Amino acid sequence: MDSDVGGNRRVYNRPGTDSSKTQKVCFHWRASKCTRFPCPFLHSEQSHPSGSATVNGSGTHKRFADDSGFSGQPPRRSPNLKNNHNNSWGRIGAKKAVIKTEKYAESPRWAPESMDKLFTGSKDETLRAWDTNSGQCTAVINLGGEVGCMIGEGPWLFVGIPNAVKVWNTQTNQELTLGGPVGQVYAMVVFTDLLFAGTQEAILVWKFNAVTNTFDPVASLKGHTLPIVSLIVGANRLYSASADHSIKVWSLETLQCIQTLTEHKDVVMSLLCWDQFLLSCSLDKTIKVWVATENGNLEVAYTHNEENGVLNLRGMPDLESKPVLLCACNNNYVRLFDLPSFSERGRIFAKQEIRAVEVGPGGLFFTGDGTGFKVWKWAEPVALS
Repeated sequence: MDSDVGGNRRVYNRPGTDSSKTQKVCFHWRASKCTRFPCPFLHSEQSHPSGSATVNGSGTHKRFADDSGFSGQPPRRSPNLKNNHNNSWGRIGAKKAVIKTEKYAESPRWAPESMDKLFTGSKDETLRAWDTNSGQCTAVINLGGEVGCMIGEGPWLFVGIPNAVKVWNTQTNQELTLGGPVGQVYAMVVFTDLLFAGTQEAILVWKFNAVTNTFDPVASLKGHTLPIVSLIVGANRLYSASADHSIKVWSLETLQCIQTLTEHKDVVMSLLCWDQFLLSCSLDKTIKVWVATENGNLEVAYTHNEENGVLNLRGMPDLESKPVLLCACNNNYVRLFDLPSFSERGRIFAKQEIRAVEVGPGGLFFTGDGTGFKVWKWAEPVALS
């Protein structure tokens, strides 16, 4: 296991990830057309040993992972995180973002299935399908409950509502209802053939049954004392964030909790994996950056202080393939930051609180509030004479 030494501090890569193994990235996932579940290949770009990764087939900058976890295998060396002049976290120096927007109707939550379809779920208890070419709504399904979360994986669409997870196979039109949740389902994530759902009382786990083409319940992970509002997978770990102000780290091999992080002072709203780091945000007005130490536990490497509570974190590359962090905050705005400097790239303002931020293909991203959702894309900088 490699490490860098910064003063008296050693920073290590996450144990449980074998960087010597080469895994292939799914060709169909890159084209947003993978229909395999589970898929034997990576649904995230692979990092090279030097710490760089390709973005859309070109470039040399690190890429954000999608919500399935870290971007391929973590780099073999970690940066110097000691609080001195070598620490790149929080250092300033960036240009403003140039972003264009288009507005469509409806819905603060979404999940992609292909390049030409978009699905959104809303507090109005509906699921809507959209044609991304025309921007028109093509179907409306009444769910009978407010949508708490939604994810897409291969041909499957998973929608969390009170006391259930609704499942659709968008190719065969097969529809399933997974029972077991008590109260609202706030978060979901998929890892290989496992589906995890964060509820008011526990994290429920289902396993895909390829014989019956259904999902069988396999476990209930308990430990949080209040609702689980965010889930993410990275480096053979499941990370859960809760209204009880904590983050729990779970082994994906044993499904046992191996660490509890308690540095946040309010509800932990969202989690994001980038490179070998875990980022978390909270209503305590902070974004924390976590890294694994010699014993494999996570500790805070950097804390960014915000003006308001932070509701959601997403990451994506800009037109130059540089990593950008999107942070939805209380008081109706999204801030954009360069990483790892946390220098501001710009702000997006809304009339109501932005509760959903999602990243799509082709440099697109989406923001949703009570008035509907907007589609954004990076624009080429304009030279000023």
